[in-house]
Amino acid sequence: MDLTFAPEAGHAAPIAPETQATPPRWTLAQAEALYALPLPKLMFRAQTVHRAHFDPCEIETAQLLSIKTGGCPEDCGYCSQSSHHKTGVPASKLMDVEAVLVEARRAKAGGAARFCMGAAWRNPKARDMDKVCAMIAGVKALGLETCVTLGMLTPEQVGQLAEAGLDYYNHNVDTSPAFYPSIITTRTMDDRLETLAHVRAGGVKVCCGGIVGMGESVEDRLAMLVLLANLETPPESVPLNMWNAIEGTPVMATQQKVDPIAFVRLVAVARLLMPASVVRLSAGRDGLSDEAQALCFLAGANSIFVGDRLLTTGNPGPTRDALLLERLGMTTAAPQPS
Repeated sequence: MDLTFAPEAGHAAPIAPETQATPPRWTLAQAEALYALPLPKLMFRAQTVHRAHFDPCEIETAQLLSIKTGGCPEDCGYCSQSSHHKTGVPASKLMDVEAVLVEARRAKAGGAARFCMGAAWRNPKARDMDKVCAMIAGVKALGLETCVTLGMLTPEQVGQLAEAGLDYYNHNVDTSPAFYPSIITTRTMDDRLETLAHVRAGGVKVCCGGIVGMGESVEDRLAMLVLLANLETPPESVPLNMWNAIEGTPVMATQQKVDPIAFVRLVAVARLLMPASVVRLSAGRDGLSDEAQALCFLAGANSIFVGDRLLTTGNPGPTRDALLLERLGMTTAAPQPS
């Protein structure tokens, strides 16, 4: 799909990525111009691009399980699982493989197509890798897509995960490079990008997005999307999270409620900047009305987390999700073979 739409009234030139480089690179100014379009025009552009790459009536479903909760040495200011913050989330040991597979079977029975496993680590230890790989292989054998988020990885660890059958690795950049130091000091943006490069080089698909509502500006939100879109290969999956208030975290002092229409605009820009990526409504979706979610789907979001909880925060229950999709005449997508 050619993104260079004919100029419209009020626009001297089309808003499109620079075409000199390969792949095309977006600028922050272009993202801001898209974001500022009248909403009907922005939605039309996003929906046109979305339909060129996806069935607009299908929603991908994923379920997330915390396989190791709390006690993380990182100081991410938004996270309930950081050992730096007093949030009341206790540290736990890595779950047993069979206990994880019980949850995966339950997720599949509940309609999930992808099963995501998260561990509160800075990076996995060698002693944990065999157990995590067994989880991945077991979930894969159930016919589910597999995804894990374990912190930073070495190339060798990526190779182990890939051999076990891992489809996606989640490693969010969280926010813009400029705002990042205000949120995290124990790991740099370059550290995150290095792990993403290892994952990509190891043949595993990338799941990478961020969080809004932490006190960042609209410019920061768009700069985050531009960063992702301009990676050598954009992430195949882009989760967009809205900050969930968590007492005891530093972000409680800077949080700002995200206007639902502003979030819809962000989804639309994500779709335009990354046409072939799955855009997922992630944390904070339980705070969106059905109408706001419907607008997000029209703007190009085509994935949701299902189940009652994410890692440590709430999520709309399966009944509400099923009723919403039924009201909208939308269906869930089957797992994609890897």
